[in-house]
Parts: sequence; C-alpha cells; structure tokens
Amino acid sequence: MSPADTLRLLLLSSLWGLSFIFMRVASPEFGPVPLVLVRMGVGAALLVPLLLSVHYLRLVREHAGRLLVLGLINHVLPFSLLALATTRLEAGFTSLINATTPIFTALLGALFFATPIQRQQYLGLAMALFGVYVLSADRLDFALGGDGWFILAVLGATFCYGVAGNYSKTYLTHLPVRVLAAGSTTMSALILLVPGLMLWPAEPISGLAWANGLALAVLSTTLAFLLYFGLIASAGATATSTVTFLVPVSALVWGYLLLGERLSLQILAGMAITLAGTAIATRMIRRRRRRVA
Repeated sequence: MSPADTLRLLLLSSLWGLSFIFMRVASPEFGPVPLVLVRMGVGAALLVPLLLSVHYLRLVREHAGRLLVLGLINHVLPFSLLALATTRLEAGFTSLINATTPIFTALLGALFFATPIQRQQYLGLAMALFGVYVLSADRLDFALGGDGWFILAVLGATFCYGVAGNYSKTYLTHLPVRVLAAGSTTMSALILLVPGLMLWPAEPISGLAWANGLALAVLSTTLAFLLYFGLIASAGATATSTVTFLVPVSALVWGYLLLGERLSLQILAGMAITLAGTAIATRMIRRRRRRVA
C-alpha cells in the first residue's frame, strides 16, 4: 500500500475500534435497538446525497430487495447484537470475539456458497475458535446475570457478518460502492424506524450518551464506510482486510485509555491465538510449498 493508504487503514482501524467504546458508553442509556437506529439514521442522512443521480437512484430501485437483505444481515442484526453485548461486556473483549468474523465467512462460504477451503485453513479455524475459548472460558456463565448469553450475542453478530460477506460477494459485487453503502444504510434505517421508536427509553438520555451515539454514527459508520470503500478501490480487498487484525488492538488500547479496562495475560494470550488462527484461515499466513525438481 502507498503511505496514504496506510494512514487511511490506520485511521479506519482506529474509528472501528472506537465504535466499541461508543457503544459501551451509549448502549446502557439508549438500549441496543434505539442506538442502532441513531447510528443508521444519521448515517443514511449523510450518505444519501451520494446517490443524487438518476443512474444511482435507478440502481437502488432495481436492487432494493437485495439491499434490504444486506442492510438486515450486515447492519441491523449484527449492530444490535453488538450493542446488546456492550451493555455487559468490555469494549476490548467484545472486539476480540468480533475479530472471528472471517472464520464464519470462510465456513459459511464453504458450506453454502461453493467457496473452496484448504486443509491449512481448517487449522486456522480451529486455532481461532480455541483462542475465543481462551478468552471466554471463565465467563461462559449462562445463569441469570451471567456473561454467556452476551458472548453468544457477539458470535451471533459475527455469524451475520459471515452471511453478509458471502451474500454481497455472490449477488452485489457489480454495484458501485456508494450504492452498497448508502443503499444498505438507508434500508437499515427504515427497518429500524418502528422498533427503534417503540423501544426508545422513557428516561432522558444524557449528553454524554448522545455524544457517543452521534460519534458512532458520524465517525465509526459514515466516515468509516467512506474510508473502507475508498481503500478497497485504491489498495484492493486483500490489503484492506488487514483491518480485521488492527481493530481489536485499537479497541483494547482505547478501552484501556478511555474506560480503564484491564489488559490481563488471558486477554493478550487469547488475542494472539485468535488473530493468528484468523490469519491462517484467511490465508494471510501461508505454508510454503516445497518445489519439486
């Protein structure tokens, strides 16, 4: 990547790392669904001007159904599950489990989308899942008030991302990135409008929660989407995918600096195993084959 692309990648990882901080602060007051309504509603308002052309509006109308599905499985469901998880789990911890997204993408691609998977990748999948176990083994309490259900919520979000990644790759790669970003965000806001308003909290929301909710929408959604799709266009999808490994590191650092979250040996070990397994599963780390004379 060029130096400019490298800077954009670092900024993107920082913004997506901060999203877990923003959710951790805002979710307890807003509630998961109203917070995601704010995130998608503000994001849609800022991204829709990119579609003010007859050509782009026609594409949105022709592919409205698939953009609706993409908005549901890539924004509404995973964002709501992550917002729910951060009402209980630390921001850095949540981001580490969320880093297993490529695992579900590879597994679902192999099972349902005819995407080939090699033997070496199975090793990576097993390592990454073991890393998640190391992270959460002492917190898998499914009794009332335990963390187990919230950990499952994060894994549910990564499952949705895996479905969405394969779905968009199969059905939507021919669309311009602005149509994907603005179209799916707008569809998400429409899906969330009624449930978000019905679940809106009765108690007044503090200025701090509003500031974090708006920052989540403007910085970690709108600006991050523009950076992400711009990076794909200039640096390519493979280089851009390295953000998967930078986001949890960013979230851990921000959580430590801004929220005073602890960095234990268990978290660091789990992070190392999970990210190494993910790197192998996504073939960023490959075994060299011997040349046969």
